[in-house]
Amino acid sequence: MTAPSYPVRLEGERVALRDFTMDDVDDALKIVGDDRVTYWLSFDSRDRDQTEQMLAGAIERAQLSPRTEYYLAITPLTSNNVIGFCRIGLAGVKAGKLGYALAPAEWSKGYASDAARRMIRFTFDDLGLHRLSAAVGPENETSLRMVEQLGFTREGVLRDHVFTNGAWRNSVLLSLLSTDVASQPPQK
Repeated sequence: MTAPSYPVRLEGERVALRDFTMDDVDDALKIVGDDRVTYWLSFDSRDRDQTEQMLAGAIERAQLSPRTEYYLAITPLTSNNVIGFCRIGLAGVKAGKLGYALAPAEWSKGYASDAARRMIRFTFDDLGLHRLSAAVGPENETSLRMVEQLGFTREGVLRDHVFTNGAWRNSVLLSLLSTDVASQPPQK
């Protein structure tokens, strides 16, 4: 399989996923600069300069060949405004790590599950990976429920997995295999 070239644009039922541009700084800051969001992530809230550096790094890595990650902006299908991000970090042999976040104003609207569902298809169908993992904080019941509804299986707990918000935090490790997806009925 040939990996898609830069820039990438994927469409789900409700959202589009696309490579970031530097025009996305203000929208991205509303996500990575919000303590309500980063409380659940593996890094602390970022200021404007840090957000600019984050996006510049993501744009630079997006143009590598081969790519080491697909760190994509989530936008509604009807707008180019960034409301979140979804990331696949390539790690190991035919393996990736899933991460995602949404601006609080967009929580509970089905955008995260649509973005993750589309990224899962991209992971297995386009990138040809075999394994996709997700590490979710044990208290993040909404996120755990979502990835399990998408077919992920709990594997265990990674103790003191990330240091964020001034403390070590465990993560629940979940995975989805290409063979799991192949055995599921097709999505609408």
